[in-house]
Amino acid sequence: MNEQIPVVRDVDGGTARLMPDVDRERAWLLTVDDAPQSYVDLDEPTHLEFEYARRLAHVLDGAADEGAPLDVLHLGGGALTLPRYVAATRPGSRQDVVESDRGLLELVSEHLPLPEDAGVTVHGADARAWLEAAPAASVDVLVADVFGGSRVPAHLTSAEYATAARRALRPGGLYAANLADGAPFAFLRSQLATFATVFPELALIAEPAVLRGRRFGNAVLVASDREIDTARLARRAAADAFPARVEHGAALDRFRAGARPVGDTDAVPSPVPPAGAFSVG
Repeated sequence: MNEQIPVVRDVDGGTARLMPDVDRERAWLLTVDDAPQSYVDLDEPTHLEFEYARRLAHVLDGAADEGAPLDVLHLGGGALTLPRYVAATRPGSRQDVVESDRGLLELVSEHLPLPEDAGVTVHGADARAWLEAAPAASVDVLVADVFGGSRVPAHLTSAEYATAARRALRPGGLYAANLADGAPFAFLRSQLATFATVFPELALIAEPAVLRGRRFGNAVLVASDREIDTARLARRAAADAFPARVEHGAALDRFRAGARPVGDTDAVPSPVPPAGAFSVG
């Protein structure tokens, strides 16, 4: 049983809390202003508690042969759940993490330190600025999980941002973003339309209840310049404790029908989640 006590600290983005999981000896939940941000088990970095994290991991798992190292850029750090996962499943990978909340980085570094041989470099910087300065064709996978509070910032939703993402990826590379929306999906549909102007291949992973508009929730957008192995993603997503569906091709075209791409001048943040959608008591 985890007998450690919670840690509460003011960070740049609000009040951060590290709460021990009573059932796992060195596992912690990170929240900022009561919005869940990350879950980390220091003894078992491949344990992914959040459904969206598992879906992002499915994308990472399919990016190359099993165990082969990758160059990964993570926009948004949290408690570094996915960088820890990649370091454990793909030893030798080179990973950069960009997180604008320096106070949060200090908290995580102090209480949830990375292994010395993790191959992860953490940078306190704005995600868009870092991405635009990144060398062209320098990463195999780009993971975007950036939330200001509980909303994706507007400057990480535009066609210009999508163009910068494709520029940073190597040919055949994968972009995967954690997004959140609910019916009538104005934000999510506009994101699909926006990324379709830059990437020829798209897929969307989400729970059926979210896709049917029954509740607000997370959806993982996957984009590439090559064909995405949606059959593999679908098998993995369907096997989760909370099964998800993979939409692609004609079905995804119908979902986004009528949506218009957005640029920097008209981009907006993701919608405010309804009360209680992601909060913890």
